Amino acid sequence: MKTLLAIKSSLFNGSGQSSKLVDRFAEQWLSQHSGGRVLVRDLASDPVPHLSADAFQGFGQAAEKRSPAQQAAAAISDSLIAELKQADIVAIGLPMYNFTVPSTFKAWMDHVARAGVTFEYTESGPRGLLAAKPVYIFAARGGQYQGTDADTQTGLVRNFLGMLGLDDVQFVYAEGLAMGEETAQRALAEADEQINRLAA
Repeated sequence: MKTLLAIKSSLFNGSGQSSKLVDRFAEQWLSQHSGGRVLVRDLASDPVPHLSADAFQGFGQAAEKRSPAQQAAAAISDSLIAELKQADIVAIGLPMYNFTVPSTFKAWMDHVARAGVTFEYTESGPRGLLAAKPVYIFAARGGQYQGTDADTQTGLVRNFLGMLGLDDVQFVYAEGLAMGEETAQRALAEADEQINRLAA
């Protein structure tokens, strides 16, 4: 049975445009994969705590040496990593807030980046330990930033996922959503076309 992990990071839960794009992709994907299942991680309704120094130090300790607080933080991290590992495909809804990723998504990143678990340090730099799988990023933006210096998301997310071993990353952009109804509808229609192709 194939598993799709759908990660939503919009502040507006399911009503955010990036979340809606993920939902449409999941719906199309399920129609093409009989018996498939979708795991949903909504970072607005179930936010991941921001990483603390205590939690970070606990990640590097043996389980029996962790404090209760460190054990709780490690349990959150372990559950997020388990979702990534069991997924055959990952879809991430990613709005742009103030030229970067939502803080809740950054917290998710900080909890799944675990030395010795999802990546390891080598003489030539970090090497990913996760099994390769497709990752689709549905980037919804009020303005138009793709291909400009203001697009700080694309490189950040691509480099981060690559560090974990997830190199098969494709972006679907829906831009200009705050630049008038016509521009927004055209952007969403183009994103829908890409979703139909990817889901197939």
